[in-house]
Amino acid sequence: MFLEGLLALHHAGHLIFFGDRSGLADAGTFTAWLAPFRKSEWVVYAKPPFGGPEAVLAYLSRYTHRVAISNTRLVSADADTVAFRWKDYRIKTGDRQKVMRLTTDEFIRRFLSHVLPDGFHRIRHYGLLASAARKVNIAKIRSLLGMTLPDAAPATEVEPAPLTLREPCPCCGGPMRIIEIFLRGQKPQSRAPPREMAA
Repeated sequence: MFLEGLLALHHAGHLIFFGDRSGLADAGTFTAWLAPFRKSEWVVYAKPPFGGPEAVLAYLSRYTHRVAISNTRLVSADADTVAFRWKDYRIKTGDRQKVMRLTTDEFIRRFLSHVLPDGFHRIRHYGLLASAARKVNIAKIRSLLGMTLPDAAPATEVEPAPLTLREPCPCCGGPMRIIEIFLRGQKPQSRAPPREMAA
């Protein structure tokens, strides 16, 4: 049981408390603090997803491979206020899109609550796919299954597709190609072509 595990960790001295919670270091105080939680039903209710496993993966991928808010949702921003679109799921029919305005400080605070601290990764592979031994494990699995590696196709020189931005050009709607990527303070090597002057 979860609470029994917490008690065992406490008795072993593996739990450390700070600040207002420092009193929980005492065994009696900690046991009394846990007492209300024993009334809770510690059972996770889970049911099969309506759309199947693919829908679950699609849902989770939106959180693992994107930032907290996309640029397309931003409406306006200045030194004082940031406005962005959000979807109100409480509305069952009609237009769910609304615009929220927050002070710039509050917007930044909320945005940074989605940023992982240093040393954390959004996706970690465990077990057979753990990075440290992945190649060795996969090779061993293939040998145990009697699989042979497919012959590598001869390398052909293919012209790489130009890097493009996800957002289209705001003027013409065409794809915007990335000409160069440079760091802040670094001088770019290429110059943008001069804009055509209107006759």
